Amino acid sequence: MKNDPLSLPLFEMRLEEIHRADPWLRYEITIREFIALFPIRYKNGMPMKPEHPAVFGVDREVFLKVLVAFSQCFN
Repeated sequence: MKNDPLSLPLFEMRLEEIHRADPWLRYEITIREFIALFPIRYKNGMPMKPEHPAVFGVDREVFLKVLVAFSQCFN
């Protein structure tokens, strides 16, 4: 399966939207730092779901939004 070159920028754009929509995140972490929490790794040419970051406390609701954005962009 060929990867769409627009999937990663679209995913980053969705992460920016998630960051801007959450009032708590705006004051705790920058947009670039938030995007860096969810790097996309590939296994056998397929993108793998991002893992819950252990470095920064992202609540469950925000992480679920990230997973939805991932599935919308890469599936």
